[in-house]
Amino acid sequence: MIHSVFIINRSGGLIYNKNYNTHIAQLSSNEALIFAGTFHGIHALASRIAPTAKATGTKDTGIQTIDTKNFRLHCFQTPTGIKFIAATDLLHTRLTEALTRIYELYCDYALKSPFYNLEMPVRSDMFDAKLLQLVQQD
Repeated sequence: MIHSVFIINRSGGLIYNKNYNTHIAQLSSNEALIFAGTFHGIHALASRIAPTAKATGTKDTGIQTIDTKNFRLHCFQTPTGIKFIAATDLLHTRLTEALTRIYELYCDYALKSPFYNLEMPVRSDMFDAKLLQLVQQD
């Protein structure tokens, strides 16, 4: 089950945050902003110090999964640097397909909106509805 979805812009700012599980503690607005900035910084450092990127000559994508005792964080970074993060239960091992689908929804319902400005928070009822459908399917 997907508990939460976060979207972080390339500057490390939180542009979207939605919780889907009412049985877990919810982050306050300030905590969500701190999470986004911290994750962005750790992601950047991890991509710079990854030994495999230097050895193979490929650009590493940074953190893809963080496992904890109670949940798992999955991260998908787009070529433009936007990060899509999902907090899930431990049963989800790979969420790349679902995060890619969330990226497609973001492109379809946020980026194509004439009222949306890049780097600004996502405010789209259609995006929210389609994302809820995706989370419920998963």
